[in-house]
Amino acid sequence: MSRSIVPNLADFEVWFFTGSQNLYGEEVLVQVADQSQAVVALLDGADAVPVKVVWKPVLKDRESIERAMVEANAAPNVLGVITWMHTFSPAKMWIAGLQALTKPLLHLHTQANVELPWGEIDFDFMNLNQAAHGDREYAYIETRLGVPRTTVVGHASHTRVQERVGEWARAAAGRHASRNMKVARFGDNMRFVAVTEGDKTEAEAVFGAQINTWGVNELAAQVHAATDEQIDALVAEYLDLYEVAPELLPGAERHQSLRDGAAIEVGLRSFLEEGGFHAFTTSFEDLGSLPQLPGLAVQRLMADGYGFGAEGDWKTAMLVRIAAVMGAGRPGGASLMEDYTYHLVEGEELSLGAHMLEVSPSLTTSRPRLEVHPLGIGGKDDPVRLVFTADAGPAMVVALSDVRDRFRMVAAEVENVDLPAPMPKLPVGHAVWRSKPDFPTATTAWMAAGAAHHTAMTTQTTATTWRDFARMTGVELVSIDESTTIDSVERELALGGVFYRGR
Repeated sequence: MSRSIVPNLADFEVWFFTGSQNLYGEEVLVQVADQSQAVVALLDGADAVPVKVVWKPVLKDRESIERAMVEANAAPNVLGVITWMHTFSPAKMWIAGLQALTKPLLHLHTQANVELPWGEIDFDFMNLNQAAHGDREYAYIETRLGVPRTTVVGHASHTRVQERVGEWARAAAGRHASRNMKVARFGDNMRFVAVTEGDKTEAEAVFGAQINTWGVNELAAQVHAATDEQIDALVAEYLDLYEVAPELLPGAERHQSLRDGAAIEVGLRSFLEEGGFHAFTTSFEDLGSLPQLPGLAVQRLMADGYGFGAEGDWKTAMLVRIAAVMGAGRPGGASLMEDYTYHLVEGEELSLGAHMLEVSPSLTTSRPRLEVHPLGIGGKDDPVRLVFTADAGPAMVVALSDVRDRFRMVAAEVENVDLPAPMPKLPVGHAVWRSKPDFPTATTAWMAAGAAHHTAMTTQTTATTWRDFARMTGVELVSIDESTTIDSVERELALGGVFYRGR
């Protein structure tokens, strides 16, 4: 049974603002409005654009521009705005509006026609179709004011343009999710670990997420309150969805472990729902009266769109939630992941990622196997968990680190691969991937950036989406991809240190 908390992106809007001025007369302004509505229709009707693109009346003066931006800020379902200077719109008119705008901005540099009607061009045509220099005037004031934005160039009918607008819209949805996120921490970070620490107050200032802690026994009380009827219903669901190990079946010797896992899901889900939480963390060092470390419940909640971080890692919990929202409606999923060990045959290097229990089954289209195994840490009963291998295909691994004076996000493109050989003894969900551009470069770059060992693995989003998200939030981003070199990363880190510390 689906209990997804991933929003339907079609319920959100971006507003489309067209710039002009009163100089050209009413007849031209009517044409501007008609043609900008045609551009909006192309974007709104594109499968690649997951949100509603809503046309707004043509903006012709400072007062209407500022008012439109303030209204966009105040509309809760508006993710951002798209602007296009159809004719020449003197950019000083846009200063107050751009300074007022607090939501993401996309500057679409386009025009109404694809081909020029060479034999019919007169100066009336030139007066109407001035985006080539109107958008340059507007871009100057964006740059002078230091306005963060994404610029997309090309005709709105082109697939490349529609896909680029769609990626920006997904990033804007991630920013919206971040700013409205509540993270519940059950217990604290794992003792003595550095990278899972961070400034939660600064995180709320930068990302908008509320990150607070609840005693684990408050969760345990919800778990112990689970009724037999609720547990029976979940067990029946498990038997239907998964290949269940014989020892966990009803009447078998380990069935109580499965019922305990179901009770944890009932309690954890109810706690999150009642508190309006979108992400959470646990810690094996603080389990209170829980019967086992949450594994199965965490995996299933991530598959429903909740963010999760192990060992109190709230930064990764945020990333998993953001990735789930940005990837809404696409095949695949988002999950906690951890770099564990390597296959170091020269030229054939691979990374094996997993965690103690908590990898989301949204990363696979296969039927996971539900098993129970001993766990040497936590001091509780053996936990139940889903075992599977992530599907082969492109993926991203994204980490967020607190580097004292700022947050740094590192996003690496990888390729998940099929298992080179069976791993019948590994009792956890896992992924195996090949790094880009190659293992030594990617790994050296990752470590030079101080990126975490916990990541969000996403098979639904692209590097473009994460770049847009970083731009929208003002967060430093280090990208690792096919073009990365050690020199380029070291230069990027050095420049980033100067830029961000000077802000």
